[in-house]
Amino acid sequence: MGRNRKWGFGKLSAACLAVAAAFMAAACGYGDVMDKNLIADDGDSKKIVNLFGPMEKSQPNKTNASRTAFDLTVGNAEKELGLTVEYRTYTAENYQERTYDEVSMDRVRNGMDDLYLLNPDTILELGAEGMLRDLSGLENAKNLRDVVRTANTVDGKLVGIPQEIVAYGLFVNKDMFDQYGISLPETPEDFLECCREFKEQGIETPVGANRWWLENFVFAQAYADLYNGGDTEAEIEALNKGERKYSDYMRPGFEFLKKLMDLGYIDAKKAITYEAIEGEGPDFMAQKTPIVMAYWGAANAETAYANPGFNMQVIGFPSSRGPMPVIPITGYSIAAEAEHLEDAEDVLNYIVSDESLQLYAETNKVISPSKNVKVDCIPALKPLNDRIEENVYVLGSNASMKVEQWGNTCLIVRDLLEGATVDECMEQFDRLQEEALKETE
Repeated sequence: MGRNRKWGFGKLSAACLAVAAAFMAAACGYGDVMDKNLIADDGDSKKIVNLFGPMEKSQPNKTNASRTAFDLTVGNAEKELGLTVEYRTYTAENYQERTYDEVSMDRVRNGMDDLYLLNPDTILELGAEGMLRDLSGLENAKNLRDVVRTANTVDGKLVGIPQEIVAYGLFVNKDMFDQYGISLPETPEDFLECCREFKEQGIETPVGANRWWLENFVFAQAYADLYNGGDTEAEIEALNKGERKYSDYMRPGFEFLKKLMDLGYIDAKKAITYEAIEGEGPDFMAQKTPIVMAYWGAANAETAYANPGFNMQVIGFPSSRGPMPVIPITGYSIAAEAEHLEDAEDVLNYIVSDESLQLYAETNKVISPSKNVKVDCIPALKPLNDRIEENVYVLGSNASMKVEQWGNTCLIVRDLLEGATVDECMEQFDRLQEEALKETE
């Protein structure tokens, strides 16, 4: 709803997709992959559930904890339910210039599959069209955290459930902070001050940034009060009716980013060319840059920031309410007119059971969408995890908002990096809101 800008799996790097995909920690660039079943059909099975997602079955000679965890839970569901889950896989090569979002929306609208992994903006659009099944009646939906229900409810219907909650935070080199006697930042003012002190100590660029994740600074400041202080439902209703403006919420965060750029704390020219982790990661690991931003799983991933060789801590983004985790939520959805509707519901209900989610969370060391599942995190993640366990966070995606948040904000922040003014960026939010209001008239 109210979107004139597109983003999706087909255009993003694997590291960026871990952001949005609770499915697995990577999502595109798999080459010519044929559709595969999780287990071979021996000819006796007559019950089939078709799953469309960004990845094929994991290969035995490849290590990917997220994929392995999903395979385990789906494999258990197959055995318990006596059916076969067939993987129907998106690859950028097969679909050429069409993004994962575009392809998945077409497939849902044309009834091609039963179960889907969907991005936040796609969940919003398809949910509003009535194309997705209401999952609130699933037995195991009652165990979900409130944050999941809030993010994936459209027109009163729960239309998506993830296997993990992906949280974003600031990854900081605590040793460098201690070396220069600088305190960890909690508010935007604190953050500017610590960057100034690092700059004075000869750190050329205190914040390593890429072209995907700077929107987290904006969300932390824009919605700290909305999600943690006021009447969230009433404020969102006012936004959806046009009684309040998204641009008023977003402006302080954009002004903050502009200041970081103008003061040289973020190198906008480099950030606009950097893919997630690939660009700023080497300097962070080499202890040249004290601050980067990433998602929870990057702290555990050998290809990202695991075993950095220094005291790394992951904290929330600066806000008026202190360090603020930012959470965008994807989800598994079922087509409203799925061919194998009951079996698809049984599969999803099984893989989001506390038992399955415990297995998934223990394998991946992630935050579970179930309020009953707890997993010990590594020490570096404890500051971020503590805030989430206190129910302090903001959502980077919320299907009840008629203007899609995560993708649109990412692209408008990119315009800021390329030289747009804050006022020009706010005009884009106003246009998106106007379009959303016209669609609901």
